[in-house]
Amino acid sequence: MRVTVVGAGVAGLTCAHAFARRGAKVTVVERNPGSGQGCSWYAGGMLAPWCERESAEPLVAELGFESLEYWRAEVPDVPLEGSLVLAQPRDLPDLRRFARRTEGFEWIDGEKLGALEPDLDGRFDQGLFFPTEAHLEPRKALAALTRKLTDELGVAIIYQENGLDAEAGRAGESDITVDCRGIAARDQLADLRGVKGEMLVLFTREIALKRPVRMLHPRIPVYVVPRGDGHFMIGATSIENDERGRVTGRSMLELLSAAYALHPAFGEAEVVEIGADVRPAFPDNLPRIRKRGQTIYVNGFYRHGFLLAPALARRAAEVAFDGAHFPEVMDEHRREW
Repeated sequence: MRVTVVGAGVAGLTCAHAFARRGAKVTVVERNPGSGQGCSWYAGGMLAPWCERESAEPLVAELGFESLEYWRAEVPDVPLEGSLVLAQPRDLPDLRRFARRTEGFEWIDGEKLGALEPDLDGRFDQGLFFPTEAHLEPRKALAALTRKLTDELGVAIIYQENGLDAEAGRAGESDITVDCRGIAARDQLADLRGVKGEMLVLFTREIALKRPVRMLHPRIPVYVVPRGDGHFMIGATSIENDERGRVTGRSMLELLSAAYALHPAFGEAEVVEIGADVRPAFPDNLPRIRKRGQTIYVNGFYRHGFLLAPALARRAAEVAFDGAHFPEVMDEHRREW
């Protein structure tokens, strides 16, 4: 089977991997000068299905557990250190509400928190610890996956300015085109919308964290993800518009304020990067696989790109090779699933 994957973000690369492992001859086309340089570039990289269950449908967690195992198996440096969810004393009702909406955690006191994260010792009286969750550095993970695709599986990746043309696969006489263009696929998926996410990266030697920490906040729950070597990703907002690249002062103020509330050392940290991009989402914020003729669309990951992509990629390959049907991501009216 000759397959063209359009888009080299997390969706496109995991689809390329799934199809290549089934023996397909795969070509990936991408408009950016490198893989993973679109929306995936600004991802947090938290593999936290239990935490996401607090505000997402059960399907997100179910797919997330599969994807977590995928990343642990396929790329290096995916620490299984768990996740922490914390709140200021005034926001403890939000912490209790968070706990009621999910599972897979244990309540911890300040002493246990200090044992897990010594630099947070004495700063919080209680929190939630999710021991089976993990995190990765998205840019490094996609670079490693790209190398695996090209060096081990013979996948060709073509970087060209018009690489996100939906007709690219047909032009190359492929048997199957897998459209993973994210928000750019609105020319074919009319119900797709954009949800902007803003983030920043801070650098400081004054604090070290082993695992992601979510700070609950009445307006924007913020997560702090350690990236190693003193770098921390702070994110992310969810704004209902598609203004790519535009970062607002209000968002930066709230992100920085939440990081400072976690630990004052972030107040003196260096801001080394600010970024924003638009996540693709369907009206119910759940992912879709749609097959139209010889084109398979994989899209709608909302805030959960790394958590959902491998599970959707496997399903897309089974749709193409085996004629499989997955109602949880292919049927439009599937609340019962």
